[in-house]
Amino acid sequence: MSQRGFTVRGLGEIAIRCIDLDAMVAFYRDVIGLEPFNDPDNGHIVFFRISEGFGGHTAVLALFRHDIEGAGHTRAGETPPATGPGSSLHHLALSLPWEEQDAVIAWYEKLGLEYNVETFDWVGWRGVFTFDPDGNTVELVAKDPR
Repeated sequence: MSQRGFTVRGLGEIAIRCIDLDAMVAFYRDVIGLEPFNDPDNGHIVFFRISEGFGGHTAVLALFRHDIEGAGHTRAGETPPATGPGSSLHHLALSLPWEEQDAVIAWYEKLGLEYNVETFDWVGWRGVFTFDPDGNTVELVAKDPR
């Protein structure tokens, strides 16, 4: 612990303002395989369970319609947000076991999705990268067991 008196121990939520909420919900549910834990057809905000998380707070991916005000007084926008190189979001990385990465590649090939694989030897990680419907880069990353 530091003088702050607290230490962050996990990621609670990633929230994305969506250009096309329905397409994003379908991608993260049907392609990536995340489980929604509220009504995915509500048309406003959809929450997906990523993992158990820390301290009773499930790690969550939240997809918001871009024109809806969110928690923390997050402002709504009339204009859809920029994605890709025009966004402050570089990419979203989700972890899975090393032995499942070949299944990711096979799944993406079956769906005809563009993807690329990168290794990061300095930390022993390998990532399989693709794009969601709004143009955000999505990485499924794993630690090399060696």
